[in-house]
Order: sequence, then C-alpha cells, then structure tokens
Amino acid sequence: MHPLFSLFWPASGGRKVSNFLPLSMPAQKTTKAKAAKNSAAKKSSGKASKKMTGKEKNLKGEAVVAEKKVVVIRPKKEVISEFKTHEKDTGSTQLQVAIMTVRILQLTEHLKLHPKDNHSRRGLLGLVGKRRKLLTYLRKKSKDAYETVTDQLGLRS
Repeated sequence: MHPLFSLFWPASGGRKVSNFLPLSMPAQKTTKAKAAKNSAAKKSSGKASKKMTGKEKNLKGEAVVAEKKVVVIRPKKEVISEFKTHEKDTGSTQLQVAIMTVRILQLTEHLKLHPKDNHSRRGLLGLVGKRRKLLTYLRKKSKDAYETVTDQLGLRS
C-alpha cells in the first residue's frame, strides 16, 4: 500500500467520516474567544431580519409601498382597457409600454422578496431595455402620445 494512501484510508477499513481525515491533522477545536469573535462578526455583518407586511408581499391589484412612493400594480386586462387606442387594439406602442410597465413592477416586487433570483433579474433587464426602445420610438413618432403615456404611468418624472 502507498504511504500517502494510509493517511486517508485506515487499515481497519471502517467508513466513519473521522476515518477519512488525515491522521497527521488534528481536529480543530474552537475556543470560547474564537466563538465569541465569530458570533460578533455574524451579528455585525448579517442583515437584520425584517418582517414582511401584506403590502410588501402583494404582487397584483393593491398598492405597494416602495421608497416614499406608492406604486399600484394593476391587472393586465385593466391596463389594456385603459391604454388601448381603439376597440381591437392589442399591440399599439402605448399599450405595449403600459403592459411592460406592469410586468416590470411585478418583477421588481418579486426581486425585493427574492434578491438572489438572477434569472428573473435578467428578464427584468430585458423588459426595461425593450420598454426604453419603445419609448424612444414613441417620442420620435408622436410627442403627445409619449407625454400622455409617461404621465399616466408615472415614468420619467
């Protein structure tokens, strides 16, 4: 048997976790001073747990408090009925911007609850870019429609 192999695999053949540790390395013991230092570091660097209220958890239909500003997330059908330019309108620029804004608000609230959800964050960034391009197009084509949409949605304040 190879000499290094005997450090990691005991001759008894037992499969305890402690048997897989090298024999030359003693198990680390934490002293009271180290434990106190570690707990103090965790307390100072850790985020304070905040209890979520009903308004912060809501994703549809009610007001959500967001940094000194009340944002209302409305259902999609309500937004379509408000922003459509004619009876069968499903894809005008104003309507697309309004629908994207609702979806952006929903994803923003989702990311406040789930800050590590990078897949949703990527989708949010894509939506923001598309909305920005549509707003640029709308501003070039119809200044009045652009101002109306931005005022109604509370964009570009």
